[in-house]
Amino acid sequence: MTRHFLRDDSITPAEQAEILDLAAQLKKERWSEKPLEGPQTVAVIFDKSSTRTRVSFAVGIADLGGIPLIISTASSQLGGKETPADTARVLERQVSAIVWRTYAQAGLEQMADNSRVPVVNALSDDFHPCQLLADLLTIREHKGSTQGLTMSFFGDGESNMGHSYVLAGAMAGMHVRVASPEGYQPREDVVADARAIAEQTGGSVTVTADVEAAASGADVMITDTWVSMGKEEEKAGRLAALRSYKVTTDLMKLAADDAIFMHCLPADRGYEVDADVIDGDQSVIWDEAENRLHAQKALLVWLLRQQ
Repeated sequence: MTRHFLRDDSITPAEQAEILDLAAQLKKERWSEKPLEGPQTVAVIFDKSSTRTRVSFAVGIADLGGIPLIISTASSQLGGKETPADTARVLERQVSAIVWRTYAQAGLEQMADNSRVPVVNALSDDFHPCQLLADLLTIREHKGSTQGLTMSFFGDGESNMGHSYVLAGAMAGMHVRVASPEGYQPREDVVADARAIAEQTGGSVTVTADVEAAASGADVMITDTWVSMGKEEEKAGRLAALRSYKVTTDLMKLAADDAIFMHCLPADRGYEVDADVIDGDQSVIWDEAENRLHAQKALLVWLLRQQ
């Protein structure tokens, strides 16, 4: 049975830990795995603009012995005439995996349902699971483990990052707090899924509008852009609704003394985070950005082993 990675809980908590262990190994021994030797090709499809995702997947696929085939939907049939199902049936005969950065989660699910090679969600409107593998790897590096730590996210909890944090954090045995105003809190079904996972891993999920309560004693402080791709027309309303959820130097003082700050980038300094925080000593954003490479390589190696 072909395994896909469409949302954070497409894998089990034990499998998540296995992938993170492999990512740490690959970071130490960068060229030790060559499952794409041949070279084999991986299709990397972009509906949205990208820097970190494009670079990390292209470099990672090359590191694994393969060739990244970068496809823009604006110049392919997938962007108009052809369905994800038909595209999958074409690609699966020629590539070893499909990576897609897109809008609708339903498109990824349709692609996976019709593909005999692994399909990876490189970002959708609902989830960003590859980013969370990188984030958890970063937390492990700086904290030794994820189990029992408190991770607090501030801002748009209904975003793909908000959803992935509650799922992946619960899978990693963390206590996840999401601080968002009414109308911007994570979807109830995603929170319910995360809480069911947390019951098995010893973690927890708390959704609150109270910024200070979410920050109190936290080990990991996180935010993301308030205006994601596709939300530009909502900018004024979003800035007004979320302005009290900025991660400031004063908010960081409420967290644990050794708390780290994370942001998946790109960042809008002065909006969701103070420049003094993201550029300060507690920030680990550059480790986080690098770890996209190692985490995604580990994911591809793991998925290809399941074939």
